[in-house]
Formats: sequence, structure tokens, C-alpha cells
Amino acid sequence: MQRLTQITDVQTYRQALAGSVGFVPTMGALHEGHASLVRQSVNDNSHTLVSIFVNPTQFDQSTDLAAYPNTLETDLNTLEMLGVDAVFLPDFNSMYPDDYAYQLSEDRLSRKYCGAHRPGHFDGVLSVVMKLFNITQPDKAYFGEKDHQQLTLIKGLVEAFFVPVEVVSCPIVREPDGLAMSSRNLRLSAAQRKLAPMLYQVLSQATSLTAKHQRLEKLGFDVDYLEVMGNRLLAAASLGEIRLIDNVPYQPGGGA
Repeated sequence: MQRLTQITDVQTYRQALAGSVGFVPTMGALHEGHASLVRQSVNDNSHTLVSIFVNPTQFDQSTDLAAYPNTLETDLNTLEMLGVDAVFLPDFNSMYPDDYAYQLSEDRLSRKYCGAHRPGHFDGVLSVVMKLFNITQPDKAYFGEKDHQQLTLIKGLVEAFFVPVEVVSCPIVREPDGLAMSSRNLRLSAAQRKLAPMLYQVLSQATSLTAKHQRLEKLGFDVDYLEVMGNRLLAAASLGEIRLIDNVPYQPGGGA
């Protein structure tokens, strides 16, 4: 597995490849959810490229960025075992030579749900994804359905700017107790980790939105939002400083 740190090295590497290229962008602290994306890419394509870049422009709080887990060497070993051909490891100056003077934004969906509670978050996400797509030039890019709003926005980005990439959505991967896998889970205390699966359990119950919200608050969650987006019920709720998101299928009139 090649380790590439310079954009020019990635571009040279990409130009020499024959066959389809799959791409999985990550911020590291890899878990089984990431691994499922990588396996799908390896299965679908001749070559798989993964990026690890903790993108500061999508963090609305500097404390959250500072606390983001760093497990780089473990991540690299995992990717090599999964059959990844190359990993891209850029730094901020490489990715933002303009110091983030130029930004991509979407002014409808990105202002709702997570966007309403995290100003500028999706501007950072869309900006870095477009940069990564331009650098890596993949045929397919893989994203998890846990970040349903993000996935929808990235699909919209590709359509709006005619980016020649197929965005492949992959199912949510959960712990045995139902908690959606997330790098942030590493920061949960023992007591919080025991409580966290209740977010999924409450979302899945055949009760009203109001009842779900009240139940989560009673359990100790600080609920940012609990809302329907298309055919999904989306939620974001915090335990202490750790913000969890999840979503489940939604059927109107089904109790939710």
C-alpha cells in the first residue's frame, strides 16, 4: 500500500492506473463502518484509494476538533489488511492553499437539521469533498448512510457540478447493541456508552415524534433535532459533549 502525502504524487499515481478506481474519504479513527465502505470499494473496483484527513473547516467548535481521535498507525495497518492500494495523507496547507478563502455552499438542505445546529459545517464538508474528488478523480466514491443529510448533499453536489463520480451509499453499520458506529463513540464514558444505544432503540419504536423526543430527554439525551427527511427519521442528540446522529426508515402513519 502506497502512502501519498503530496497532491502531485496522488495525481501522478492516479494517471498511471488502468481500470476503475474507488475512493473512500475518511477522517481516520477507523471502525467497522469505514471498513465496510473499503470492502465494497475493493470488491467493486480495480483499485481503491482512501484518504485520511481531519478536515478542520467542517468543525463548528475548535474543542471538538482538538478532541477528535487520532489512531493513524492502527488505521494504516487496517487499510493495508483490507487491500487498499494507496492512502492519501494531506495536511491543511496542501488542501487549503487559499486558507479557505474559497468555499462551496448549498443554501437549502444544508441549513436544516445538522446544519441548523452546526453553522458552516456542510460548507466545510462540501468544499473538502470537491477538492478530494478533483485530486483523486475516482470512478466511484463510497459514503455511509448514517450521515444521511451529508450523503444527500454530496449526491446533490455531484449532480449540480457535473462531477463524473458515482456516489455509492452503504448501509449503516451498528454495534451488537444497535449503536451506530462512529469515531466519536471512542470518546464516550462507560456510563454514556451504556446509554448511547437507546437513541436507536427510541427512534425505532412505534411512537410519535413528540413521545420519542420526550423519552430521549428523560433518558438524559440533549436532543438537537428529531425530524423527518423524506423517508428517513433523522436525529441528533448529545450525551455530555459527545454528539450522536442516527436515522431509521420512516413510514407516515406508522407511529413515528
